[in-house]
Amino acid sequence: MELESVPGVGAKTAAALRELDDPEAALRDGDVASLARAPGISEGRAARIARGAIRAEHDDPGGFTATKRAREIHEDALALLTDRTVTDYAAKRLETIYPSGVRSRIEEVRAFAEAAMEREPDAAVLDALSAVEPLSEPGDVRVRDRCLATRDAERYADAQAAIPEVSVEVVDDARQLAELARSYSTVVALDEAFAGVDIEGDVRVEPNALEEPESVVPERVLTFFARNRDRIRAAAEVHRVAALDAPCDLDTLLSALDQLDEDGSVSGDEELDRLATAVDDLDAAVSTAESVANDHLREAIEEQDVTIEGTDLLSLVERGAGVDSLLQRELADEYAAAVEKARDHLVDALALRDMEATARRAFPDEPAYPVEHSEDVVSRLREELTAARDQRATRRKRELADDLAEMRDDAAALVDAALELDVELAIARFTADFDCTMPDLTESEGIAIEGGRSPLLDVPFEAVEPVDYAVEGVTVLSGVNSGGKTSTLDLVALVTTLAHMGLPVPAESARVGRVSELHYHAKTQGTLDAGAFEATLREFGDLVADVDHRNPDPDDDAATDGPAAGTENRPVMVLVDELESITEPGASAKIMAGILEALGERQATAIFVSHLARDIRAAAETDISIDGIEAKGLEDGELRVERSPVKGKLARSTPELIVEKLADDGADNDGFYSDLLGKFE
Repeated sequence: MELESVPGVGAKTAAALRELDDPEAALRDGDVASLARAPGISEGRAARIARGAIRAEHDDPGGFTATKRAREIHEDALALLTDRTVTDYAAKRLETIYPSGVRSRIEEVRAFAEAAMEREPDAAVLDALSAVEPLSEPGDVRVRDRCLATRDAERYADAQAAIPEVSVEVVDDARQLAELARSYSTVVALDEAFAGVDIEGDVRVEPNALEEPESVVPERVLTFFARNRDRIRAAAEVHRVAALDAPCDLDTLLSALDQLDEDGSVSGDEELDRLATAVDDLDAAVSTAESVANDHLREAIEEQDVTIEGTDLLSLVERGAGVDSLLQRELADEYAAAVEKARDHLVDALALRDMEATARRAFPDEPAYPVEHSEDVVSRLREELTAARDQRATRRKRELADDLAEMRDDAAALVDAALELDVELAIARFTADFDCTMPDLTESEGIAIEGGRSPLLDVPFEAVEPVDYAVEGVTVLSGVNSGGKTSTLDLVALVTTLAHMGLPVPAESARVGRVSELHYHAKTQGTLDAGAFEATLREFGDLVADVDHRNPDPDDDAATDGPAAGTENRPVMVLVDELESITEPGASAKIMAGILEALGERQATAIFVSHLARDIRAAAETDISIDGIEAKGLEDGELRVERSPVKGKLARSTPELIVEKLADDGADNDGFYSDLLGKFE
């Protein structure tokens, strides 16, 4: 798939997508999580790109929701699904499921949805999902304790591109390489020419380092896992609770994660912890060791009587000797003991092993008071400890990074599977909450719903009365006010939309004829002025002409080019709610009759809700089917209605029911109410 051929993908977005391992597969699968890993692409943008790729894959012209109200129905249907997701990812992923008139796309989603409907939503699984998020790629890794070195300018540029986390230096000879080794704890030479060169420090010659960047910068892998540690753990928990097949051994993965700190450093290594503590505590340990020595020496001086004969004192003075000489002569053993205590304390406090000899030289043998450390020796000890710590850390990082690098793809698959499970569970919960079933999608026109209940009503779903309704061709739906005409129209629109999304519908059963577009015109508020009225007529004129184009007369020789790409001669569905409000009732009836006649000739499925059914039938030059939502009557002032439309029945109006009730009450006032009732016939 050519990336820039996908709608909405320009050169900049295509460049970002190429940073992914397999962008074509992610686009083909509608994999929002993978697409969102591309630099600068959010989950919302990823969902839009995925929709464009899906349309391109199925040669889908789009435009199924052809009117504002049709788009609102799709949005409402999508909201019913996304309200049942746990993760933001699943909500965005569901946005890639859209109503389409293309059979291949519908069947693709149907297969996914049918499998999802078999899922059993479980509270423990939903709770575990709450901590799962798509994996993120850290882009701020920077390592300053090592560098790459090369003599080749071209390789220098390649190194900067392949391993941007470390500095890359150009060197001419071994001397310059040695200078780098004094500035960095580790130097990786990329040129084979440096092999065998004896340089002090950690200098490694690795000509293939650019092909194995994790060996140079294990932090790349470790930071990735550290940043995503909680997400991976949550995904592992989802797999355990939901009994999903994991792509790797979860115990091994979790054990490796336990060795990582939040900052990507290695934890749980006693030797590394010892060295790190020694570096951090060195100055304090040296200071305390000095105090230990001086306290011992002070106590020794205070407790010991020192006698100096006059000739000895005179000799010391003449030689310019000070307290050091006095200590060496009179308290040599005590000084030696004090220094030994200082050395022992320093070694013990820092838990030194290989560097004990260096640490002991920090306190010299020459007597002095107070006892002081040798700064040169302490600095050398600090360098040795730091180098040992860094080398140990790097070695442990490499070891752990090697283990985790092998599980990186599995970790991504683990998280992706958990997120996809949330998508499936949302469909399963939607199916269970609204008693849904998978509809039959046919190539014949019309729609048939049995036991349909709309979840869009402002009442608890359990209180919604089921509706049976079937329509082929064009029909007028009549009925009393508040009898359920608009809610029936909404149900038809919702079932049609969900069926073309490839999803289950809220009904006991449903048969839906495949259409290319859904035109749903909501009730107009008030009579339109001349300009708006003309615009409305033009809209219906364009619709009729468009339907004619999509469904050419097979006997018409001029129709040899066929329909527009992707339409495959499929009819459209037109739903209209009380179009009579746009102008005077008499004119409205004639206009609707003309529109219905034109749609009927062009094999469209159309339902017009209207109170002017009798007038429309009278104005039509062909038979117009009329269905009615039948009112059973009035009871205690409340209208009792049979919600399922009756085929071929012109429903009575509310005024007619009231007149009938008065005529039947026995107080007919000399036949007045009976005469009025006769006017309705």
